[in-house]
Amino acid sequence: MTDWSRLSHAYGSAEDIPALLDRIASEPSSELWNDLWSSLCHQGSVYSASFAALPWLAGTAGSDDRDQAVSALTLAGAIMAGAGPGPEADDVRVKHAAEVATLLSLANERIRTASDRSEYVYLLESILAFEGVVGWSEELAWGLTNEEYEVSCPECEEALFVVFGERGFFCTSDDYALSDDQAEAETKPLRPADPGDLDGIGRRLHDTALADGRREVAAALTYVFGDATCPDCDTDFSVAAQISADWGYR
Repeated sequence: MTDWSRLSHAYGSAEDIPALLDRIASEPSSELWNDLWSSLCHQGSVYSASFAALPWLAGTAGSDDRDQAVSALTLAGAIMAGAGPGPEADDVRVKHAAEVATLLSLANERIRTASDRSEYVYLLESILAFEGVVGWSEELAWGLTNEEYEVSCPECEEALFVVFGERGFFCTSDDYALSDDQAEAETKPLRPADPGDLDGIGRRLHDTALADGRREVAAALTYVFGDATCPDCDTDFSVAAQISADWGYR
């Protein structure tokens, strides 16, 4: 039996976690889930209590209550992504192999009937986390739901926004974030990848989205795995490669 008083979370001792889990189970609400996220995966950081919660999250992920199940899957995915690569992550995967396998299976089931684009991409990100895919299991969903990534130019190191979606498909400098009239920002058009030329994780994600009938996600991924040009120094670069470089993963 877990001795939560010997574990820690973002705010100190984890002795309060069992009561919080009981409240979520009996009277679920977004506020309580936010409290749990804040304690167990605060800004992407994870703690001993985070991993101890995986069995409860795996059980809740099998709930008939869809909101509860999806909340459990996405939090568990964020915890596994937060573990990162290295010996500690390997130990977590060995110790919680059964829970991770259950979570992966349930995420693959839930994603087929995702209620909207946001839920779909967060479940897709969680699947990558349960599989141990480094990098894309941490920031894929944020970029796809916000329709932009912030990267640095590989040549001049200027902070850039790569934007794809309702606002257009372009690369621009950090003045874009500060400008009162974003239409006046200097931009360079993005060059989407040809789906037939995709390989590796890009092809897998694109093909998965198409197979699931998520054409808008598949289309967005061609820009994520396409090319951009820095508006400040005219350097061409691979968007995905620069995202990975900025994350510290290759």
